[in-house]
Amino acid sequence: MRRAVVLLACVLVAGCGPISETHHKPGTGHEVATGAPLPGEPSAQITIAGGRVTPPPGWLEVRRGQTVSLTVTSDVADELHVHGFDIKQTLRPGKPVNIRFKADMSGVFEVETHGGKLVLIQLAVK
Repeated sequence: MRRAVVLLACVLVAGCGPISETHHKPGTGHEVATGAPLPGEPSAQITIAGGRVTPPPGWLEVRRGQTVSLTVTSDVADELHVHGFDIKQTLRPGKPVNIRFKADMSGVFEVETHGGKLVLIQLAVK
């Protein structure tokens, strides 16, 4: 049993991905574009209403080097943040925001709102 717990802990730590330097070095962000996802591009459409995330937070698996497209619509003003890639975007009530970026780092990266502290999705980049 102890061996299984240690193995699980190792897997979880290894899956957390690299610590991003972009949080500490402004101006080293990744390319971000706006616009609709292209066919075959990993994407997610997320809605925030009444403090609830739809669909419920889950995983989006992405191959390293792929462009990812996230469309988020919120009923309140907030800030969207893609951790690790240090991408931030302002959310305005009722206005969909689409961000597209190249997933050029491997690991697991959380996408959240800063004001509401809601986890929207986790990107698993392999």
